Amino acid sequence: MPLNYFAAIISGSMKIAIDGPAGSGKSTIARILAQKLGFRHIDTGAYYRWVTCRALDSGVPLTEAEAIIQTAEHTDFSRIDEARIRTQEVSASVSAVSAIPGVRRCVVAQQRQAAAQNNIVMEGRDIGSVVFPDAELKIFLTASVEERARRRQAELAARGETVELAKIQAKIAERDRQDSTRQASPLRKTPDAVEIDTSGLTIEQVVDKIMAIYNEMKVV
Repeated sequence: MPLNYFAAIISGSMKIAIDGPAGSGKSTIARILAQKLGFRHIDTGAYYRWVTCRALDSGVPLTEAEAIIQTAEHTDFSRIDEARIRTQEVSASVSAVSAIPGVRRCVVAQQRQAAAQNNIVMEGRDIGSVVFPDAELKIFLTASVEERARRRQAELAARGETVELAKIQAKIAERDRQDSTRQASPLRKTPDAVEIDTSGLTIEQVVDKIMAIYNEMKVV
């Protein structure tokens, strides 16, 4: 068994980083995996969505970087409203907010503080590359734009919202472009991350794949 695995478990600070683009299944998979392992789950995307929500609610123009940074610095991340941060309004604006370097510095500090002295499963777009580059296990989830758009459409339909599939695909493709090309912590797969294409797989199948990888760590 690897020494870093032993040390992490004993200290209660093992980090599993799950990265990937919008709609790849990160949040659901990370939450279930954390439950199975008895680890704490941290949805880092929710942090950026909450800052975006607070800025929108306060009437802060998304073009005013300094004002948004101040919003982030005064945001209480223990009060995240899950229903509010999943609206189309927030989804359409979060890339612009999360691309601001000052916002990312503030949020990353909060994420590291939340993860301190805990075995955690943390998911986002820069967890393995920026937030926890020394994570013991890194997973990079992918899926086709079409597959991710179908998932998003089903999620919206479950909340009573109807949006054309083509429009959702266009938004996801644009989100991918923004996340991959931004200067601050762009979305990318690190060389030591295990890539899993979730297209055509159930949530349970993806979780089983990650659990198998995790269990292999214990016997190497």
